[in-house]
Order: sequence, then structure tokens, then C-alpha cells
Amino acid sequence: MKIIKSNYIASSKEFAGMQVSPLQIIVKPSELQFARSGETIELYVIIFNRGNQSAVINVTFIYGDEFKNLTGWAISPLASLAIDPQQASDEIKFDLPIPVDALPGTYDYTLVVDAPVHYPEDTPINVPLQLKVLLQEQTVVRVNDPTFSIKPSSNANRPLLFNANESSLPVQVIVENRSNRVDRFRLTCPDLDEEWFTITYPTTGAEGLGLSEVAALGLNPNSQGQILLTFHPPGDTLAGIYSPTVRLYSENSPELVLLDLVYIQIPTIYRLDANVQTLLAQVSRSPAKYELSLINQGNVVRQLTFSLTSRDEEQLYTYQFQPSEIRLLPAKSSVTNLQVKPQPGWRRPWLGGGLIINFQVNLLDQENFPLPNTLPQLSFVWKPRPLWQFLLLVLVCLGLLGGIGFIVWRLLHPDPARIESFAANSPQIVEGEEVTLGWRIDNYQQLKRLELTIKGQQPIQPKIYDFSNGIPQELVNNNVNTASPCTTIPQRRELICNNIKTGIRATGKYNFELKGFYRQGRPFSSQIAQTSAQPVQVEISEKPIAQVVEFKTDKSQYRKGDNINLSWKVNNFLLLREVRITGNAEDGTLLSQPYVYKFNQGAIADPRFQQQCKEIENQQLRCDNISIPASKAGKYTFEMKAFSNSVNNRNSAKKTDSAIEILPKPFRIVSFTLNGSDQPNQELKEGTIATLSWQVEGEDIQVKLDPIIGDVPRVGSQKLSVNQAFPSQIKLQVTDKSGKQQPQEKAFAIAVLTPPPPTPTPTAPVPQITPAFPGL
Repeated sequence: MKIIKSNYIASSKEFAGMQVSPLQIIVKPSELQFARSGETIELYVIIFNRGNQSAVINVTFIYGDEFKNLTGWAISPLASLAIDPQQASDEIKFDLPIPVDALPGTYDYTLVVDAPVHYPEDTPINVPLQLKVLLQEQTVVRVNDPTFSIKPSSNANRPLLFNANESSLPVQVIVENRSNRVDRFRLTCPDLDEEWFTITYPTTGAEGLGLSEVAALGLNPNSQGQILLTFHPPGDTLAGIYSPTVRLYSENSPELVLLDLVYIQIPTIYRLDANVQTLLAQVSRSPAKYELSLINQGNVVRQLTFSLTSRDEEQLYTYQFQPSEIRLLPAKSSVTNLQVKPQPGWRRPWLGGGLIINFQVNLLDQENFPLPNTLPQLSFVWKPRPLWQFLLLVLVCLGLLGGIGFIVWRLLHPDPARIESFAANSPQIVEGEEVTLGWRIDNYQQLKRLELTIKGQQPIQPKIYDFSNGIPQELVNNNVNTASPCTTIPQRRELICNNIKTGIRATGKYNFELKGFYRQGRPFSSQIAQTSAQPVQVEISEKPIAQVVEFKTDKSQYRKGDNINLSWKVNNFLLLREVRITGNAEDGTLLSQPYVYKFNQGAIADPRFQQQCKEIENQQLRCDNISIPASKAGKYTFEMKAFSNSVNNRNSAKKTDSAIEILPKPFRIVSFTLNGSDQPNQELKEGTIATLSWQVEGEDIQVKLDPIIGDVPRVGSQKLSVNQAFPSQIKLQVTDKSGKQQPQEKAFAIAVLTPPPPTPTPTAPVPQITPAFPGL
């Protein structure tokens, strides 16, 4: 946007003769230029050569850093042209780009026209110009719309300076009514409180007639007027640059938004008043007390901390500020309490008028703002001690002298070595474990040797530890991976030994005695003395084993071939390695090979019996119905032996309460036939052959055919000749050799039939039959 109001015609004049320059300059626009951020302003320049010669003319600009930052020009634009006499140049166009981040404000720059060769006395000609960057909210200004400007102008880089010695900063607001109607204008600053500014409208002369106070500026068409805007910031306003918005309202065009910014810089004032009041300046045990008052007479926020600096050669105090840090706003005051405590206590004077301690209060501003050059210098008196403390000091000195004498005496008569404690790691252990000892000896440096005497069932050589050259190597472990058995405590001159191995592992009762030998008396007239400790007794008992507490069978009598069910209870079953069961007859023979059952961590290894063995209580294992076969008849006593882990020469054994009898299987006559028939009554023809067959089941039995044969095997057959002497009864008898079973028998009643006499026939030889039984 650009607003062209009129052309500016400039020429150089000499103040003495007011001679007109041969160059005439026309600038469009010639007055205040308006623009928004992001726009480009176009400036047009025409130069007339009114002289009598041709001229080479240079056109350029002069501007400050504010305008340079606005346009971004590193080098000023330059235009050179040649103009004949009484001729005008073409229109020269300059583009002024406004950045999108340009801050609102009024910026000054100068157009320079120079002809140093042809008109050196009349040039350069400076044309002052202004560019006003408007707020984005401002309405687009038309030709007939009113405008206003602020004198003096300001921008972000060239603010108006507020003088602290003056109470206000006046600026002139020039209002131009470019319309064809009379209009009234009202000014306001919406960003500021009313106490910040005062608006004064020009008087019309009618106020004295009782009319109301002037509250607006009235302007005729195409006329200008001024409004006085006076800024008077409150006294507690912080230093910095403020940019309040100034808005102009038109009664004829209330929809117009006419805005401008005024940049005001309030210079920084660092005035700070500090005052110290002494509350307590003579102390004995309590701290000295002060009150530090601070008043911020400046216009910056103070972040203050405090410290003390000693004005003496030594700092004999500690201090505390409460609060230790203060944030102080402009025109505000605050108080911090200071406590200074003298120390160390031993520096407190004993006599006299007391000790004067001098110090300086220091202020520190966290923002490094200037501080007052003169800060309070303070002091307090540390009162001397009371008289009773002096007397106590005298007593302490006397006691110190007595202590020194006692130390000298102790050096000449050192404490003797003394065995304070001597003990075994455990008074009762089991076989396989080693007896370890421990002791504590005071003043061990006096020792010459230690003698360890061991009394047991067999004579044992005493152990001697030689301390002539310090602690012997056998009591010091040089392996970094294991702890040393002996350690020393130099502060108490103690030697502490633990886990000293003796090599004693066998079962039995042992008595350990420890004696120490040291030098007693003065260094040059000492003699060997002895110290000893109470003897220590240690008993090494046998290792625990698995113990059979119960062993039995479910019955006292079995038949051969039955299963004998065994049950037992074992204590300490976790130690159990195996169980071995044997059956012994009265004559020393075995029922069978021993039955062995393996155990692993208290559990039977054979999976068939795992459900039959269970823990019941107190590490007791009960196994029920573990069956073995009754393979041989007789009376047997069963014995169970329990073998334990890690113990090879001892076991626990238990027998059944009484002998178990295994009866033989019952015998029976399976068959007994005569000529294949088992009929008890039979008839045999004389002269025929009779066949006896029998079969008997059973063990340890006697089988007998009565009366003609006698003992026979359990299974067999026999052929007999039938004659008149053939017995009328034959019995098979079976008896138990042990007499435990009733005899069994089976018999045949036999009748021998004589055949009828034969019909006489020629005599033929008769065959001879050998009798089955001689004599029959």
C-alpha cells in the first residue's frame, strides 16, 4: 500500500543570498509514507536541470541503522544520470521492501542528489523523508480518510527516552482531516492504564462559558490539529522499552481503525539503600544479632544474596542470614536477620575485656546489577570466660601432667601379654571333622612363643608357635583367595586367631591347653613370664548312622512258596545307603542269598517298593509289606542290616523276635491204579500180570508200598505176577518225615481167581513163570 499526498519540490539555497539552485527535485510521495510489514513502497524522483550546462547527477540515500535493519540494504541504492540544460530527467523509481517481521514505527531516511563535477557549490541536496510501518490491525487508509502522526517519531531501534529527572514525556499527535466534512477526533492508549498517560485536547475558548471539558479535537475539512499526549509512568515501573498503541477515533467514520505505536525507553536506575541495625553486639555463648534493611529505590527487580567478609586476620565466626535470599521489586523494602556466632570455642578469651571481632556485610546481585559502594562495617565483642572455667583449665593442665607421667611409667612397664579367650569352634563334633581352635591375645607383641598341649587317648606331640620374629607364617595365610586365620587390631594391640587346625579327627575326648611365654619387666632386666587360659575339652563322637528300630514279619508261619511280608522302621533314613536281609536256619544254613535293597537320599531305589516306603515323623522311614519268597521249609530267623553313607565299618542290625517257620507244601496222592483202574476192589486171575502205578506230590515225604515192596519213589510203576500167594490187600502209604502232616494211604482189596481145570489134551510143555517176589 502507498499513499501519495503531494509532490515534494526541493532546491538548494544559500542562506546568505537565497540563491536558487540550478537543480530542482520532485519526490512522489513527498510526505509521510505508510506501509505494512510484507509490502513494498515505491518512491519516484524527477530532477530538472535549470542550469546552463549539462550535468551528471547521482541519486542515493542516507539512513541510519534503524532504516538499514528495516529494508535490509547493505549498500545504498545509487542512480546516475546525465541531464541537458533546461531538461528534466525520466522518472526514477526506487523500491523499498518492508520485511514481514518489521516492527511498527516511524523510520527516517534522506534522499541525496549530488552533482560534484558540474555543480559542486550547489550540491549535495538532502531531502528528508519518513516511512511509517503500520500495525496489521489498522484499516486501509483511503484518500479522504483522516490520518495522524506522532512527533517526535520513534521506532523499536530509536525509542523516546524518558528522563527520570522529569515527571513526564510529552508527544504531539498531529491529526489531519482530509474529508469535506467537519469531524471530531478522540485519542486513547488501549494498552496502558489511565495512570500512565494524560491526553490534552486544544481549548476552543468556550470553556469559560460553562461548557463541558474538552474531550475531543474538532477539525474543519482539509485542516490539521494537534493533541498533546503526555506519558508519566508510575514510580514502580520497571526499566525497559515500552511500545503502547495509540488509537485515533473519528466520529464521522467510527469504523476506521487508525493506529500507531510509541516506543518509550525508561532508563535503568540501580539505586539500592541498605541499613543495618545492631540488636545484640556483646555475646558469650549466643550469636550476635543484626537486622539488615533494604529499600529498592531503582526500577529493576533485585535478586540479592548475602555474605560476610572478616576484617580481621582470621575468621572467627560462622553466620546465617534469614532469609538468605531476597527478591526485591522496585519501590519495595525487605528485612533479613543476621546471626553471627563466634567460633571455635577454644579461642574464647580467658581473661581481659573480651575479643572484638570485625566483619563486613557483602551484597551480591544475581544479575550483576551495580550495588552501593559503601556497605555496613560491623563488629561485636566475644566476652571472656567465667573464672570457674579458668580454674578448670588449671586442673586440666595438672591432670595432663599426671597423664604424661603415667604414659612414661607405662612405657617403662608395658602391659604383659595375656590370653583373653581360648575356645574350640565346637565342643562336640563327629568323626571325620577336624578340631579347630580360636584365641584372642592382648599385647601380643610381648609374646615369645605359644605352646598348645593336646591330651587324648594316645600321646600327642605339643605344637609350638614361635613369636620371636613376629607372627609365625603358619598363622598367616599368604593366599589372597582365602582369609588369614589370624588378624591383628593395632589400636588395641590384639591378636585374634580363628579356625586354627589341629589335625585331630579320631573319635574320643581331648583336652587342649594354651600357654603363652613373654618377657616381663624393664627392657634391660626382663624375665620370662607365662600366661595361660582355661583348658578346652572337645569330644569327637561317632558319626550318626541309619538305625533300625523295628523289624518284623506279618506272620510267624508260612507255607513253602508263600510270600513272606517284611516291615521295618529306620531312624535317620536320609543316611541310609542299603538294607540287607538274610534268613538263617537253626543249623546255620541260609534260606537264600541275602536280599539287598538300595536307597538314594532316603528313597528306595527299586520302583516296585517306592509306594510302600514313606517318611512318617522325625526322619523315620517305615516300609511295609516288602515281600520275599519262602523258598525252603524249616525254621528261620530273619536279620536286617542297615548300611549308612560315609560309614563303612558300622551298621545297624535287628532280628525278628522269634524264628519263622516255613512249612513244606501239603502232599497228596495224585493217582494209584492197578492195571489202570483205581477201583478199590478188584479180581485178578491167577497166572496174569498185575501192574501197579502211582503218583504222589509233596516234599520231604516217605512213599511206601505195603506189604510186598516197601519204600518207592513218589512216581513209579511195578509189575507183579498173580498167584495164590498174591496179597489180598496192597496199600500206598505217604508220611511226612517232619511229622507235621497226617499220613495218607490208598489200598486195593484183591481176590485171586483160580481158572477151571483144562480139558485133557496132549501133554505140552508148560512155560515157567518167574515169580515177582522171591519166595512166593
